[in-house]
Amino acid sequence: MTAPLDVSGTELQAAPEAVVEGAGGAKAIQGRSLGQIAWMRLKRDKVAMAGAIFVIFLILMAIFAPVITGLLGHPPNEFHQDMINPETMGPKASWGGINKDFLFGVEPVNGRDLFSRVVYGARISLLIAFFATMLSVAIGTVLGIVAGYFGGWTDMIISRAMDVFLAFPLLVFAIALAGVIPDKAFGLEGDTLRIVLLVFIIGFFSWPYIGRIIRGQTLSLREREFVDAARSLGARGPYVLFREILPNLVAPILIYSTLLIPTNVLFEAALSFLGVGIRPPTATWGGMLSDAVHFYTVPHFMFFPGMAIFLTVLAFNLFGDGLRDALDPRSSR
Repeated sequence: MTAPLDVSGTELQAAPEAVVEGAGGAKAIQGRSLGQIAWMRLKRDKVAMAGAIFVIFLILMAIFAPVITGLLGHPPNEFHQDMINPETMGPKASWGGINKDFLFGVEPVNGRDLFSRVVYGARISLLIAFFATMLSVAIGTVLGIVAGYFGGWTDMIISRAMDVFLAFPLLVFAIALAGVIPDKAFGLEGDTLRIVLLVFIIGFFSWPYIGRIIRGQTLSLREREFVDAARSLGARGPYVLFREILPNLVAPILIYSTLLIPTNVLFEAALSFLGVGIRPPTATWGGMLSDAVHFYTVPHFMFFPGMAIFLTVLAFNLFGDGLRDALDPRSSR
């Protein structure tokens, strides 16, 4: 194709500046990283975003519990006997004593502020759930990736250990261990000792669940081309494990962690309900439910801590489900 002719019949040459100026009018295409694409998918999931917002609200509530109770309530272990009917040992006022000073009413017998105890209970429940999840995820990820990559005797030993832990009656062992540990041990005492003990029990004995998931994913990833390329360049096992395979396991690790946290919240609540968790007078949701069993005629005493557990578990599950769809769209419906 020849250049256009002017009226005199000579060829016209397009100036490079004109070409560049014309191309500059078009909007440049901007690439997106995998994280940005996942964030866009997650933002479109309104239910998951609502769960994430509630999770953030819970975390902030637990962190600023003293400020919140100072503004809207009373100290969690402060008695208000003037709010209690000495004959029935229940709240004097109707609706459990709910008013502008006691947003959730008061406990029977001692008259402690139920709102403050629910807020402070979030601290214990979320603290134990988060650290127990971190412990189980760390152990399960390391052992799962080692078993899946090396195979052979290593895989057989770790897999059989997983089977033993999965068959272990965790609740019975937790009750027995938490019941025999004294009030002072390992240089710790009081609530600190109980929190460390529960984190160890829940985290150490629940690692096989994520370990099996990571092992299965590693069995698939170790056959990929990028792993073969790293080996051909002389990369050793630890480098391939933690620099090539582990970054590709971030998505399932994050997803399972968000689903494991509510499970640990429920487990801690169950132990406190059975009387082997955090000991009174420290407020926990499970301990409050345990005390409420004896006062079934005062429904608000059981309703608020039970609703706190329900909403927490629901929010984490909704967020985890949305995160799974965002990070792995092939698994979405």
